[in-house]
Amino acid sequence: MNTITPGEQSPSPGDRSVMKNRKRANLDEEVFERQVLICKAFANSTRLHILDLLGRRDWGAGELEKKLGISKANLSQHITVLKTAGVIVRRRCGKNVYFSLAMPEVKRACELIRGVLRAQVRNDRRFVI
Repeated sequence: MNTITPGEQSPSPGDRSVMKNRKRANLDEEVFERQVLICKAFANSTRLHILDLLGRRDWGAGELEKKLGISKANLSQHITVLKTAGVIVRRRCGKNVYFSLAMPEVKRACELIRGVLRAQVRNDRRFVI
């Protein structure tokens, strides 16, 4: 609840409009910053492979290491980037650690990007002389 102290005036409709526009601009800026984090996380083939696997089911850390053929330390680095970007979550079950996508939209975003790239590849092949 907004209270007005003595001697203070209620914001005018114009002031409220300016405040609303600033809030929207701040929200947009936050979204752009988060988009940068996600795009950086997606800018690595191993991390994209991890996301593709997690789009099918939850995976244990050991399973991912074997499937990807990478070390525990390397997997940990990739997982940290993906978690920081907010695209995956981790859960512990006893001694085992499992990873899953944070939200189904991540899978759809990856599929959409791959669809665009497939179309580019098809179009490039048509123009080869």
